[in-house]
Amino acid sequence: MRFYTTQHPYYCGIDLHARSLYVCILDDTDEPLLDLLTPYIGNIVVGVECMHCWYWVSDFCTKHNIDFILGHALYMKAIHGGKAKNDRIDSYKIAHLIRGGNFPLAYVYPPEMRAARDLLRRRTRIVRHGANLKAHAKNTTSQYNFPPNNLDLKYPCAREAMRNCFDDEFVQRSIDLDLDIIAFYRHELSSIECFIEKHAKHHNGRDYHILTSFPGIGRFLALTILYEVGDIGRFSTVQDFASYSRLIKCKAESAGKSYGTQGNKIGNAHLKWAFGEIAVLYLRGNDKAKNYLLKLQKRMSKAKALSALAHKIGRCVYYMLKNQKVFDEKRFLAS
Repeated sequence: MRFYTTQHPYYCGIDLHARSLYVCILDDTDEPLLDLLTPYIGNIVVGVECMHCWYWVSDFCTKHNIDFILGHALYMKAIHGGKAKNDRIDSYKIAHLIRGGNFPLAYVYPPEMRAARDLLRRRTRIVRHGANLKAHAKNTTSQYNFPPNNLDLKYPCAREAMRNCFDDEFVQRSIDLDLDIIAFYRHELSSIECFIEKHAKHHNGRDYHILTSFPGIGRFLALTILYEVGDIGRFSTVQDFASYSRLIKCKAESAGKSYGTQGNKIGNAHLKWAFGEIAVLYLRGNDKAKNYLLKLQKRMSKAKALSALAHKIGRCVYYMLKNQKVFDEKRFLAS
């Protein structure tokens, strides 16, 4: 974990909430000062715990030439360690962590790509909700003992075939609701997808095309990696990238005893999902990849072998982006 260790005359901790914030400023002798930033601009660093509403604070600090750092929420356990907890205490502890060089850093995502990343994440959530609606429609046919069907509800003709199937008016209204929402999602998502892809080529078209050279990485898996990673240069080693992508597990040990793993939720869930999907898609119709997976299965279970393949793909993607090279399958399977 990286810590912020640069020294400043003043340190500002902000306990940020959606509708309020509490500011605490310390000098280099650990004495609380006024809660106004103006007298300290140029000599102060502002630290905020990473939460959903940090964007505007970062933009404000950039606009006024104030150093800004973002704290990793899961690593900032010191904030919650005391018996008492309130905004005043939290802001003081944030400033104290910065002053002591123990402030765990999170990545301040570039403002020009933030909205695109958020839109892509929202698109993913909507796609998953649409999948849940399709599953509900299919499960309802089983619930009422209808014969199984292979209808793909993303197509209009398949959705029409599902209408008027049930005698019960309430059940049919429930199915119609599913079908109407699915149809609306399909219409809106097609426009959103083209919009995101168009701007991705403007934001970082080179990395986008490098990612799509990997078999199994399609348009939206490439977009997911592109926007979730941002700048690949922020990862000094491939181990840092694998850890951030949740592709490795960290053992918890003490006095020679193993207590399993910990920190499994620290990292980017979107990248973990993406590399898991890529591992499955890479195996599809690829005999060389399947043979490689069989070799892994001789040393571990099938599930662990698939996770190991996802880890290997993550490392490969890191070096592809770092070295600006397209995918080389011969080198990938030989290593």
